Amino acid sequence: MTSSLYPCFWFNMNASEAAHFYCNTFNDAEITDENPAVVRFKVAGQSFMCLNGGPMFQPNPSISFYTVCETEEEINALWTRFSEGGMVMMPLNKYPWSERYGWVQDKFGFSWQLTLGKIEEVGQKFTPLLMFSGPMAGRSSDALDLYASVFNPAHVIIKVPYTEDDEGITGTLKHGRVKLGNSILMAMDSHAPHNLSFNEAISLVVECEDQAEIDYYWSKLTEGGQESMCGWLKDPFGVSWQIVPRILGQLMSDPSRSKRVAEAFMKMKKFEIDKLMMA
Repeated sequence: MTSSLYPCFWFNMNASEAAHFYCNTFNDAEITDENPAVVRFKVAGQSFMCLNGGPMFQPNPSISFYTVCETEEEINALWTRFSEGGMVMMPLNKYPWSERYGWVQDKFGFSWQLTLGKIEEVGQKFTPLLMFSGPMAGRSSDALDLYASVFNPAHVIIKVPYTEDDEGITGTLKHGRVKLGNSILMAMDSHAPHNLSFNEAISLVVECEDQAEIDYYWSKLTEGGQESMCGWLKDPFGVSWQIVPRILGQLMSDPSRSKRVAEAFMKMKKFEIDKLMMA
């Protein structure tokens, strides 16, 4: 499979404001594409998409972004930037797992776990961290196994269970990682009473080269899950994915056909490349 994987943030018509905020916050960041529907940017070689979706979905910490900072100056600057108008979830401090770490929700509602370390220890600067809580608590290990079985190449890197000395339920997952192609996902179980649930405010985008890849991922991830519209689906754990053709960005950037392409895919659940090309 030649697909690529990156996160999408859902906004209430302020995607451009947010994308520029993030690009002004991180070093080595740039806007790569901007139109009324989506804004794409890259930081440290990793892609993000901001979508103008409307008021339906609000982000929560069920998915956060584990962010490796290599200097104290960097982590302090990011902490200050995200804290302004945001909300501190875990103070920036020394913890058993990091000399300097903090969990903060930015002013747009998206959550970042900032840690002082080396990028090579994880393999990438930003890593989506899925927290399984409420009715999904205890399912993170199953999710990692599913994702590893779907993507190729893929493998589970590590699973660290809670022990009797931890606050979590013994045997469930305190920390886990899976590598899907060139991308890493993290997961953990939380039995705290916040009962956060996954929603469409943060989705994982899989860009596919051809219809065979779209069909494959759609079939695998909707098994036990739920189909939605315009390439969206929910997997068996409630995590939202977008299975899209790589050519879609090119088609939507063409003013002479973007409206027709949009009208075509608004009628679709799973994307059909041939119909997009004929639009």
